[in-house]
Amino acid sequence: MKPVTIQDMRLHVIAMPLVELLKTSFGAEPYKSAIIVEAVGSDGHTGWGETALKTKPSYGSETILTALHITRDFLIPKLLGATLDSPIQAAEMLKPVRGNHHARAGVEAAIWDLMAKASDMRLADYFAHHLPPGNDPSDAATVGVSIGIQDSLDQQIALIQKRVDEGYGRIKLKISPGWDLELARAARRHFPDIMLMLDANSAYSLADADRLRQLDQFDLLMIEQPLAYDDIYEHSRLQPQLKTPICLDESIYSAHDWRIALELGAGEILNLKPTRVGGFTESIKIYELCQERGTPLWIGGMLETGIGRAANLSFAALPGVNLPSDISATDRYFAPDITEPPFVLGAESSLKLPQGPGIGLEVQRDRLAAAEARWREYNPFAPLF
Repeated sequence: MKPVTIQDMRLHVIAMPLVELLKTSFGAEPYKSAIIVEAVGSDGHTGWGETALKTKPSYGSETILTALHITRDFLIPKLLGATLDSPIQAAEMLKPVRGNHHARAGVEAAIWDLMAKASDMRLADYFAHHLPPGNDPSDAATVGVSIGIQDSLDQQIALIQKRVDEGYGRIKLKISPGWDLELARAARRHFPDIMLMLDANSAYSLADADRLRQLDQFDLLMIEQPLAYDDIYEHSRLQPQLKTPICLDESIYSAHDWRIALELGAGEILNLKPTRVGGFTESIKIYELCQERGTPLWIGGMLETGIGRAANLSFAALPGVNLPSDISATDRYFAPDITEPPFVLGAESSLKLPQGPGIGLEVQRDRLAAAEARWREYNPFAPLF
């Protein structure tokens, strides 16, 4: 593995139109926002990372503007001029910056991509190099699709049918109180054999246990994060009341959190979003814990552009990721993306990994510049960095 000296790091704040809004219990964002991190090595290679965030503190406490501040003023200064033998060193150097997981993840992802390119390795193979033997990645990852809350059951069923016709083998439906039992009943009536899961995005409380228990009848793969975004304990009280496995998402920020959740019996499945846990170094620790415990694992998404999508797909191709991941084809979200080539859904609901070094995609700088201009148009009073 070749060492790399970090020569420069640049930030690109972007806004991307979405092909289709994704409405959750949080609401719907009008466009996809992100900070694209560009890391330049002294050897001339360029690594790309994505800080996937919303403009509001809804999914988590960070926003685009808070991440800009933390990245520019605290994270980048720690790495500029540093010579690294592994991206794990970068994660250690960033540790003094507490919290701010998304900001740290975007910076760290750019380093992983840069160093994989310096060693002329696909990012998936570079991940495997940091894991014990026997974790060689596949050339494709099994994926599913997430469907937001629609205005009517008829619209919801039509959209599920569209995704099934496209070839998606696992369907995730967003739910909220009052938009759950009838939705699941209608979905199962029309699609008795699909792999179906529900995502609550923290919309319920323990007082809703009876209602959530009624979802057991619909043969669900899992219910994702039904209770509070920062809760582990009450999930441990809910899980014994359900036959359906609980999948934790928002409340797990580290391998330590996941170990506590497993010890308490708070859930049986994990949605691992590398950006939520601070990057791929922590993701590797969580991955190894899931292998140790035999825990089902899948990789979630934050509506990433091709930069973040390619990195997540590279991780999803590892053998310990054993459930379909939320990494849909490019045309599900963007037309066009800021990267080429696009991801296209293949046989058996899968996406193929790019074969080039690092993330294996080419960033289209004209589209990146247009997305930056769009951010300034949508946010004329936001500070520019």
